Amino acid sequence: MDGALRIVLRTLVIIGLAAGLLFLFLRNADLDKVVTSVRAARVDYLLASLALTIVTFVIRAERWQYLLAPLGPTRFMMVLRTTVIGFAASAVLPARAGEVIRPFLLARREGLSATATFATIIVERILDLVAVLLLLAAFLWWFDPGVEARDSALFSAIRYGGLVMAPVAIGVLIVMFVMAGHPDRLHAWVLKAERVLPTRLAVMFAGLAQTFAEGFAVVRSPWRVLAALGWSLVLWITIAAGLWAVAVAFGITMPFTGAWLMLAPLVVGVAVPTPGGVGGFHEAFRLGATSFFGADNDTAVGAAIVLHAISVVPVVVVGLIFIIQDGLKLGGLARGDLE
Repeated sequence: MDGALRIVLRTLVIIGLAAGLLFLFLRNADLDKVVTSVRAARVDYLLASLALTIVTFVIRAERWQYLLAPLGPTRFMMVLRTTVIGFAASAVLPARAGEVIRPFLLARREGLSATATFATIIVERILDLVAVLLLLAAFLWWFDPGVEARDSALFSAIRYGGLVMAPVAIGVLIVMFVMAGHPDRLHAWVLKAERVLPTRLAVMFAGLAQTFAEGFAVVRSPWRVLAALGWSLVLWITIAAGLWAVAVAFGITMPFTGAWLMLAPLVVGVAVPTPGGVGGFHEAFRLGATSFFGADNDTAVGAAIVLHAISVVPVVVVGLIFIIQDGLKLGGLARGDLE
């Protein structure tokens, strides 16, 4: 299939997916009541959510710099700028392209291995998953005010989903630990592929595998893993606080720890490969707020729209400013051109 045709088909699929999710999100909404709920929202709590969103990017940059430390020195402001650019790109480009753009952009600017830097993004995602699962477990064991009775099917799906993903996350961390502890052995093992592949190709794959394993260096020490996980918990509690502030602004009766439960469906929603999680994020928040906390549908729709705007618009604006300042082009970033 021609490359241009593949891009067109992929774009059409993504647009269709986003449109379908937005239809699902808005199908029962009274737009006049949605607008009314937005106008009635408390500005002080919305501003608090905005401030917390800004703080999350500082925490993300701190954590990423910590994960990058074994690879070489980095400048915090460069890590922060690249983080913002990456998230801005993910918000406007499909398939979370920023997750690929930001490690390669930072590696070029700080003189690091691009492959090893990209590996730290995988570590980030696993730590994020573990942090969300820990907060979900804490809610289920200690803070559940009885939301299961309101929608037992959805609650059970989230609970069992957590039980399934927990061993997956632990298993991936173990694999990372083994790879990080023995990059030379991994190189030698992959090099055996020269028995079935051309020698040059086998050597290339072995070198990439070794460099990739070096990006997992932070996992070699249990104490460094715990410290990185600590940063991740702080990050996701801050994200939950911003979510809770928006819920309070809209008059949704949600305890602070209830936002920990809401993180689970939202993580699933943003995993849908639409730019900025459009559609998936919105429907996940609406479904969680109405099912677990008895929110009025129109109020939940308004809150989802505002929460998404607070989460995405500031980073897109600042990210585009950074892109312009650095002489980058968004189209070039989408093609992998980081000049």
